[in-house]
Amino acid sequence: MNKFFNNLITLEMANNHMGDVNHALQMVGEFNLIAKMFDEFQFAWKFQFRDIDTFIHKDYKNRMDVKYVKRFSETKLTNGEILKIKKFAEDKGFITMATAFDEPSVDLIEEMNFDIIKIASCSSTDWPLLNKIVETNKPIIISTAGVKLKDVDNIVSFLQHREKDFALMHCVGEYPTGEENLQLNQIDLFKNRYKNITVGFSTHENPNNYDTGAIAVAKGATILEKHVAVETNKYKPNAYSVQPWHLYNWLYEIRKALSMCGVKNERHEFSEKETTDLRTFKRGVFAKNDIQIDDIVSREEVYYAWPNCEKQILANDMSKYNKYTATQNIKAGEPVLTNSVTFKDTRDKIWDIVQDVKSFLKESNVAFPQKADLEISHHYGIDGFYKTGLTMITVINKEYCKKLIIMLPKQWHPEQYHKIKDETFIILYGSVSLYLNGERKKLNKGDVVTIEPGVKHFFRTVSGCVIEEISSTHFADDSYYTDATINNKKDRKTEITHWLD
Repeated sequence: MNKFFNNLITLEMANNHMGDVNHALQMVGEFNLIAKMFDEFQFAWKFQFRDIDTFIHKDYKNRMDVKYVKRFSETKLTNGEILKIKKFAEDKGFITMATAFDEPSVDLIEEMNFDIIKIASCSSTDWPLLNKIVETNKPIIISTAGVKLKDVDNIVSFLQHREKDFALMHCVGEYPTGEENLQLNQIDLFKNRYKNITVGFSTHENPNNYDTGAIAVAKGATILEKHVAVETNKYKPNAYSVQPWHLYNWLYEIRKALSMCGVKNERHEFSEKETTDLRTFKRGVFAKNDIQIDDIVSREEVYYAWPNCEKQILANDMSKYNKYTATQNIKAGEPVLTNSVTFKDTRDKIWDIVQDVKSFLKESNVAFPQKADLEISHHYGIDGFYKTGLTMITVINKEYCKKLIIMLPKQWHPEQYHKIKDETFIILYGSVSLYLNGERKKLNKGDVVTIEPGVKHFFRTVSGCVIEEISSTHFADDSYYTDATINNKKDRKTEITHWLD
């Protein structure tokens, strides 16, 4: 984002200087007092440039009966007068900006070294003018009142292809704009449609409406533009230009809105009161049966009830990624306290395993069901997975069962046997050493082997492999490991859903 495009409030002087330099200086001075009260914002002072000699057709130059010919002609400032106002605004700390309505004005903006060049809604598809503007190195702000969406697309594409630094302004070209026509949801449209493009809001509603800016910033607008004026005995403001006290009230509501909206693009910090209040209503974890020292405190060993007590583990803490081990005996019905268990969070390790398995499957080019769960076996704990373990996708488990076994390089699966099922291994990718009752078989892609019930088997791989296992129905309690410590482990598997998201 350009440094000028963040929290920028643009004060549009337009022709409200009335061609009177002293009045223009008074405007800058009075609005500067308001700007100083809101130092969290940047403020820009904006002019409008028309080269009257070429902008107005020669047949209309003296037609004072035409409203805007008269206004543009009577409020024209000399270059020296513009520079005087510009310098005064810069001395007060304003960024300077000017709208160019014709090509000579673009040259004048560059010559006078304004910070930003503005394209009015009426000129946003004036392609001769746009081609002139993109020759400059100025950041560009472009308004879009009355511009069809396909034309906005073209404008964005035109500026992006020329690598211009620009912002897009939602705007409604009614002067003044009725509340029912403000169409503030267009800010959402632009932000969603044009990613990474700064979006703002240029507004012309009744000066007594103080809500528009607050709503706009809540929707993500970071640039706001207002027409401004100062009333004197000589000069009266128009129906859509705000005076200093209007601007103060408008900015005050914007400040409140930004405060209420809080941080962007990240989760906010939770207050201590919020955390305490929410904990009051959460269920605590209680032992279902007696839990002994070194037992895994699993979901099967506990129940959840309210109210909880201080330092008690909560139901919210019982994620499958959180592993609790008892450090003291816990009687049935007692609360499980943080000082009676050790805790390990395995989420990051599981995430790394899933990413490695996904990469290996992609490398293998083996087809697999995209919505199947992933089972991670870590026989001696998650920390030892890359040495001892495997991952498995169950494709079907009815009268017969089909699984895909994925072993990463240098993994091995400890020795086991089944009493009921027999299984057939088909090597789909890589190679594996399979040991049947101690006898080694080296299997490569395409090899097939059947393992009968009661046959002790373990397998290891150097390069990694994908095995298709076809068997009779799988029973969870039909795997018997020769290392009895594995049989007693209740937490040696982790099942992951939505692992491909």
